[in-house]
Formats: sequence, C-alpha cells, structure tokens
Amino acid sequence: MNEIIDSDMSSSIPVLPSFAVERLTRLQDRSARIGVIGLGYVGLPLSLLLAEAGFRVLGFDIDTKKVESLEAGSSYIFRIPAEEIQAARDNGFRATSDFSQLSEQDAILLCVPTPLTEHHEPDLSYVENTARMIAPWLRRGQLVVLESTTYPGTTDEVLVPLLEQGNTQNLRAQKNGVESDDVFYIAFSPEREDPGNTVVARRDTPKVVGGNEPVATELASTLYEAIFTRAIRVSTTRAAEMTKLLENIYRCVNIALVNELKVLAMRMGIDIWEVIEAAATKPFGFQAFYPGPGLGGHCIPIDPFYLSWKAKEFNFNTRFIQLAGEVNEAMPEFVLQQLILALNTRKKALNGSQVLLLGMSYKKDIDDLRESPSLTLFELLREHGAEVKYNDPYHPFVGQGRRYELNLHSTPLDHLGQYDCVLIVTDHSDYDYERIVRESQLVVDSRNATKGIAAPNLVRC
Repeated sequence: MNEIIDSDMSSSIPVLPSFAVERLTRLQDRSARIGVIGLGYVGLPLSLLLAEAGFRVLGFDIDTKKVESLEAGSSYIFRIPAEEIQAARDNGFRATSDFSQLSEQDAILLCVPTPLTEHHEPDLSYVENTARMIAPWLRRGQLVVLESTTYPGTTDEVLVPLLEQGNTQNLRAQKNGVESDDVFYIAFSPEREDPGNTVVARRDTPKVVGGNEPVATELASTLYEAIFTRAIRVSTTRAAEMTKLLENIYRCVNIALVNELKVLAMRMGIDIWEVIEAAATKPFGFQAFYPGPGLGGHCIPIDPFYLSWKAKEFNFNTRFIQLAGEVNEAMPEFVLQQLILALNTRKKALNGSQVLLLGMSYKKDIDDLRESPSLTLFELLREHGAEVKYNDPYHPFVGQGRRYELNLHSTPLDHLGQYDCVLIVTDHSDYDYERIVRESQLVVDSRNATKGIAAPNLVRC
C-alpha cells in the first residue's frame, strides 16, 4: 500500500492502495454503484435511503415476486408506501435476480436472515449460501458488508473464507502486480431497524462499523456516513458483531425482568403496569420496559441464543442470558394458562371453546410476523382443543405458522359475542378496545391495551 488519501489527515486514516482510493472517491461523491442483497425488512429500507442519497442502487433477491413488485413500483411492506418505491426508481433504483451484475457494484451489502435452528443453534445457511453465490463475481477493491445479526466471529470465520474459496480464480489473477493482497474489503455493520418507530428517523440512528482491517472500516464508514447522520467506527468486525448482540440482549434481559415481575405482581394483587408507570417518573437510573405475551421480531428472541452458542467455544456458560431467554420463552404458556383460568371461572373448558386472537404481528402497527408470540399462542390454543380464528388489519392472510402451515384468512370483527374468549396479543392502534370489551363474552388482554377500561368480563395478564 503506497498511496495516502490526504497527508494532512489524522494518522488514524489508513493508507490506501490506488484502487481503494478510487472506490473511496466514488463513495464520497456518491457516484458509486451499490448492490443490496436481500430486499426484506432491512434491505429494502436501506436501498431506499441509498437511492435517496444519490447512489446508483441495484437490489438483489432470489424471490422473483419481490423483484417483480419493485420493478412495477409496488411495495410489499406496509410501512413503505408505493410512493417511496417509485421515488427510488426515479433516482435509478432497480431490482434483479441476476447475481452476475454484482461484478459491476462498488459495494455489496448483505441483508439476509440469520434465524435459529429448531435446537436453538445459529442457522447461517442464508449467509453461507449468499457468500457462495456472490463469490465468483467479486472484483478487486470491492467492499462487502454483512448487516445480518450474528455471533462474534461470523464475518471473519464464515464469510471471508467462503468468499475467498469461491473467488480463487479471480483472487490469483488480481493479485499479480497489484499494490495490495487485499483484493476485496470486508466489514460488518449491524442493522438497527426499529419497525413501527415514527419518532426517530431511520437516518438519525448511528451506524456501527467494523472492518476486518482499517481500509475496510474506512470505506464502509464513508458509505454509511452518506446516508446516516453518524458512523461509529470500532476496531474489528467482532467488536461490531458484539455491539449488536449487547444492544438486543440488554432489551431481552430487561424484558425478562419485567415479565417475571408481572407474574409475581399478579399473585400479589399488584398492577405491574401501574408500577412501571410510576417508576418511569424517576429522571435518572431507570428505563421503562414492558411485559408481554412473549418476544417477537428477528433480533431480540434470537440474539441471546447466538451468543450463548458461541460462548461454549470459550468454555463459558452465559447463565444470566440463558435464564432471560427462558423466562421470555415461557410467556406464551403463561398467557395460555391465564386464559384457561378465565374460562374456568365461567365454567367453560378451553377444549371446544371458540377463541378469537387479536393481532398476529409481533408488535403493534406493523406487518412483521417474524418470531411473533401470536403464532405460538395460536398453535398452543389449537393443540389444547380450541377452535381459533384471528383478526389482524396488517395480515389478511397468514400462511406459515411457527411449526406448521396455518393458511388462514383474517376474520372480520363482527359478532364478537359468538366467541367464548377474545385474546388480545398485539395491541394495534386500529382496534376499538371499548367496543371489543363491550361486545365480547370474555376478553383476556396480554398487552394492557384496555388500560382505563373496567368491566367484569375483562382479564389482564
């Protein structure tokens, strides 16, 4: 490496080879071509931000229906209106399933799922398959950034070897006569999406960036600083991976705490929601977290198990984190038991009862089903003999459940009195809770959605 960006810059700025300087310049003036792989809840919003900033963005997805929808100017994510897709297309955004076009991109951002297996172990198949798919198309000086939440070491131990193995021919050809052995640059920058958040603009959330070497960190940070208000540089990809896990495990542990306190408070005849509201008035040393029927979303229910799995490699047992995960995983069963008790007080058994489940999304006012406790509760109710229907304004149809296909359509909120119980699992703002309580035989509320309503047929849990 024998070329410097600017001799007057801080010594922390790395020395760059000429082909990296070329990439950096295009990132700075926003003439760079950016490829985004995975056009879901993370990749599509990111693509729109990049297009709005003036980059030439090409989205990649193996789901041809998503590609066709975007090419037609339509949206398949509720919180992203079609107008935003069309505006991005006016700025040059396109979508494709042709991965050969990756060779034309200056930077490639990977936004693919990282779920758990049925044994609560990391499932990196999406990352691995994507790496194998893109490896043959990588070229000298390209930047590859993984955004998928995962355990520390994934980027260096899984992604990099797969890219190098799949790019052996180009790697050998490009190393002859170039200034650096670093043919392409790798970084990790965890997504920080918060679906349904209308208070903090997406671009105002700082972006954590860690490269597998300083040049990669600099290139990735320069890219993200063009679309986010700030990029937080950390020393390694592992530090960036651990940062994301800390953020989500922090939430997981605190939610587990209030979930456990809710169970205790109910036995003591105390309203935990009132207690949290009172505690939240303290201007220091306390942050409010709220109980619920279980955790949902792609990150919080999953991340603790990613770290616990990795910790075993270092002969370390993350007892505190594992306990939090167990507490949160037990909440759907707790809600089920409260529903059974509520029916019993009315001399009814769950077996054979008509139950309407309100809300399938994992949290209010979004169309995201990932890891939703509603899916778990739906299946538990069925397994106990209940006849279950659901209503959700964001999900007119639900195909895949947690363990098997549901293939159900949302039921209109008509004739609520026909159900033995209405179970509130997701507190969508669209619902008229006063009407629901008034017209139902029994309402079990797991979200405190009926706050302020007093009725003999209402049970909060």
